[in-house]
Amino acid sequence: MLRITELRLPLDHAPEALRAAVLARLGVADGELRAVTVFRRAYDARRRHAVVLIYTLDCELADAATEAAVLARHTGDPHLRPAPDTRYRFVAQAPADFRAGGRLRPVVVGFGPCGLFAALVLAQMGLAPIVLERGQAVRQRTKDTWGLWRQGVLDPGSNVQFGEGGAGTFSDGKLWSQISDPRHLTRKVLTEFVKAGAPEEILYVSKPHIGTFRLVSMIEKMRAEITALGGEVRFGEQVLDLQIEAGRLRGLRLASGAELRADHVVLAPGHSARDTFAMLQRRGVRLEAKPFSVGFRIEHPQGLIDRARFGPSAGHPILGAADYRLVHHARNGRAVYSFCMCPGGTVVAATSEPDRVVTNGMSQYSRNERNANAGLVVGIEPQDYRQIAGAGAVDPLDGVAFQRLWESRAFELGGGGYVAPGQRVGDFLRRQPSSAVGSVLPSYRPGVRMTDLADPRRPSLPAYVLDAIREALPAFERQIPGFAMPDAVLTGVETRTSSPLRIPRGRDHQSLNVAGLYPAGEGAGYAGGIMSAGVDGIEVAESVARSILGAPA
Repeated sequence: MLRITELRLPLDHAPEALRAAVLARLGVADGELRAVTVFRRAYDARRRHAVVLIYTLDCELADAATEAAVLARHTGDPHLRPAPDTRYRFVAQAPADFRAGGRLRPVVVGFGPCGLFAALVLAQMGLAPIVLERGQAVRQRTKDTWGLWRQGVLDPGSNVQFGEGGAGTFSDGKLWSQISDPRHLTRKVLTEFVKAGAPEEILYVSKPHIGTFRLVSMIEKMRAEITALGGEVRFGEQVLDLQIEAGRLRGLRLASGAELRADHVVLAPGHSARDTFAMLQRRGVRLEAKPFSVGFRIEHPQGLIDRARFGPSAGHPILGAADYRLVHHARNGRAVYSFCMCPGGTVVAATSEPDRVVTNGMSQYSRNERNANAGLVVGIEPQDYRQIAGAGAVDPLDGVAFQRLWESRAFELGGGGYVAPGQRVGDFLRRQPSSAVGSVLPSYRPGVRMTDLADPRRPSLPAYVLDAIREALPAFERQIPGFAMPDAVLTGVETRTSSPLRIPRGRDHQSLNVAGLYPAGEGAGYAGGIMSAGVDGIEVAESVARSILGAPA
């Protein structure tokens, strides 16, 4: 098998043009080319009037001699080489009698993307994991989440942040990442999703996504596989405490009052498990503060973004709804950037605590809602937390206090009932309050109260954040005409871009000072999104298997 990269064709090329281009590229006759598989399809829209598709293709030739001849003719060509082997191989396999003799099963705490893949891989290796999820199964969780969005009723234990599937269930379902992936673990994640019912196109499009409605049934199928392989998933089971003896984990105490013996625990709680972070600190588990970002959600008409990015090709079915990625380095030293851009989506209520407002973005697979939205956020450092918490060294939980301060402020500015504060971009730039929406209707539910997000008497975010965003908007307008349109809407606040802390771990993925505890995923500070969280879950599961089964690293 040979791999061709960077093969470029017009957006509207005929189906037969792909094979013809491969034959010309390889210099072989039609009968010598057995099959062509699209490994990746991306697009180049830098010239909006001439958008082109860019293919990565795996080509099966008639025999090894033909393949060798092609490679010899293209020696030194960086875009033609043997195709890599992307199959996943398990690091170990448990014996059939693994559970005999009272051996302790590994435990996975949290059933978001990281915990899901950790549990799945452990189950596939025959280790029969026990999963503890504080929230509810995904369908009940969906009902509870709609209760907040439609009636303004929050269930602190079952919401956008907590429950089967994690925060990624109520998002755009983005499945791409910039992580280094020499072992092709992202392929394992995508393959498992397709097996569970995702469209096969996620295996080859450059920016695959699924959307909430499809994720719900997929997660249920993946859970069913875990249980069929001997695993167990327990919902409504919150871990309240760790049992640690001489620096080694020995068990867990649950909110139900039960105790669970365990010496291998994958801790994948998600970035909003603030009570869990506090418990870990009380138990002396090493924690450290880390940077994250805060800001607003910004909404535009999706058609504006499509035209700005794709020109006359806007609306083409292959291109779909356009996205964007923007960065601006402000004069005050802060970086402003777009985060979790959701084409054709909605802004959603994402709080997990009473009397606080948090926003996030979500898209369905179709991405056909009227607005585009993205986080418009500003990077902050642990030193910023100390300014809020007071003098002294930075406490690892200061970032949580920082988030809570601004989430509570947003609740106040919205007037209660989980209504979010909002402002038109034109008014924000002119430093005047908004009294009504314009042509862009906010999509956030339970609703948006127009106000002044930068009122110096009661600002929605720190002054340096507001100043940086105000400077960035005209800069982004130069890249995307219409980005700073007066009627675009800012909705506050976006505070949970990533975990505010990290649980340090060693090369074997164990906590630096509690053996048997394996911090993992976004909440532990090692992922950012569905794909990277899933990959981290796989790698941590492998470390657990090596420890239990004595497999070599």
